[in-house]
Amino acid sequence: MIRISIVVVTFSTVAILLDLQKVTFEGADRTIIKELSLTISSGDRIGVVGINGAGKSTLLNLIAGDLAPDSGIIHRGKGVQTGVLQQIPVLPKGTVRQAIGDGWQADSALDRLGMMAAVDSDTQNLSGGQAKRVALARVFAEPDDLLILDEPTNHLDLAAIQWLEQQITQFRGAVILVSHDRFLLDQVTTRMVEIDRGSTFVHAGGYSRYLEAQAEREEQAERAEATRRNLARTELAWLRRGVKARSTKPQARIDAAQRLLAQRPDGPSRSGELDLSVETPRLGNTVIKAHQISFAYDESRDIINDVSLELGPGDRIGIVGPNGAGKSTFMNLMAKVLEPQRGTVKHGPTVKLAFFDQSGGNFNPEKTVQELVAGPQGVPGSVADIALMKRFWFTGATPGTKAKNLSGGERRRLQLLLALALRPNVLFLDEPTNDLDLETIRLIEEFLAEWPGTLVVVSHDRTFLSRTTDRLIEVRYDGSITDVPGGIDGWIARAAGVERNLTSAGSASVETFESTSGIPRGKQIRDAEKAMSKLDRRRATLNEKILTSSDPLEQKALSSELNALLVELSTAEERWLELSNG
Repeated sequence: MIRISIVVVTFSTVAILLDLQKVTFEGADRTIIKELSLTISSGDRIGVVGINGAGKSTLLNLIAGDLAPDSGIIHRGKGVQTGVLQQIPVLPKGTVRQAIGDGWQADSALDRLGMMAAVDSDTQNLSGGQAKRVALARVFAEPDDLLILDEPTNHLDLAAIQWLEQQITQFRGAVILVSHDRFLLDQVTTRMVEIDRGSTFVHAGGYSRYLEAQAEREEQAERAEATRRNLARTELAWLRRGVKARSTKPQARIDAAQRLLAQRPDGPSRSGELDLSVETPRLGNTVIKAHQISFAYDESRDIINDVSLELGPGDRIGIVGPNGAGKSTFMNLMAKVLEPQRGTVKHGPTVKLAFFDQSGGNFNPEKTVQELVAGPQGVPGSVADIALMKRFWFTGATPGTKAKNLSGGERRRLQLLLALALRPNVLFLDEPTNDLDLETIRLIEEFLAEWPGTLVVVSHDRTFLSRTTDRLIEVRYDGSITDVPGGIDGWIARAAGVERNLTSAGSASVETFESTSGIPRGKQIRDAEKAMSKLDRRRATLNEKILTSSDPLEQKALSSELNALLVELSTAEERWLELSNG
């Protein structure tokens, strides 16, 4: 008897969902998208980056079909269904359940996003963050082929962001997203689209590859400009030989020389660097001390319950926790925006505090930028104020624009300007990266790396927390707070269900052990974590400077500095491991 085995081989096919051919979109005063060609197929994970106002949301609207191009063609696959998450979502009237529908996918998404308790709530009564989460759950509950996500991580806690990463990775169709979350972009994207003054550049790979390609492009531009300058000098010397000599030359060459001399390289997309430098008054030894504070909005539960915390000069604290646990409430109590119902919060006599809140500032939306910068006692449009506004990229007609007409990114930049204009030595930042572009976020990180004051940050941005804070505190649903062993990396590992060789009870249990030096081991561990975080932030800064530098001598000096720093970081890590396992 002969047995014949038949092996059936199946080949997965990649479906083309959308094809853009030389798509151009004109704005009121400039070209926003110029001759973009892009094919989107199933399995693609495409990130879109660019400064605020570059055209990221415009591109998403073109892909979604909400805008039509001025020229070029957009081919849409037959029967392709598209789901869209807007940056500011608009939900249909009715309850959350009616908006999202039934089914296990909907319930799973709502549960992971912390919105199951609100299924019977009216969508019109949801906060901005709640509406964003419901809209995100709605997108993933639908059987779409293409997902368009505009800032999907806004208003998500770290656990929800990890769920989002999984959803994007497992999604069978294509995803195109705008996000300022560099960790997310590097984890999930297969291509990056960069928009810069109308021009578009498509890079293979994630955020890291985009940075490398951007640096390579800038180096090529510098070499091309050097070549142009050399040619221009040669042509200029030829033209200066005199009228008689030039008269025997072909007119075409004279015209070409004049054009060469008239050429200029493209200017930067923004005029100058964002200048955040401010004078910082000296801090004394006492900064902020909270003693057994409690606070509740109603009798259902204490948002903050019997919490004590002391902040010293130069401390850099990150605050994390699930949505609704009370992170912003705790920050408001520490900043004395709210008064505790029990316990006390004391500020040192030298404290000069500025608060960068999540709402985008409580300034009068009817006032212009220059009126807000001048303040109630100043004269709008003074020379000093114009210089200050220019440092924060408020130029041209923008100083005369009312605050209500600013974009989200411009409003956040104005808020930062007004906060730093106070010359603070203590800075509270509540979700500072929302609505800011990646370039601005990186500049803020560089500023904070050198800023000597005390910093408290509530953020879901893992890269930002890693680069700006030394100590991580979790606010829990029961109203307590606890240190997060291992910092942001420890938090991510724990959120993913990975057990670390660290005490799970945080600093409260760690501090019961005394070291031979008499200093509680918990404090030694936190000090070691601070040292590692500071060195790691410096390492990231040096790596980025090396990546973007085109000067071989500068690269060599930076590499030497990096090598020395890596030795120091290794020593610090060994010290931390010794304390943690001791």
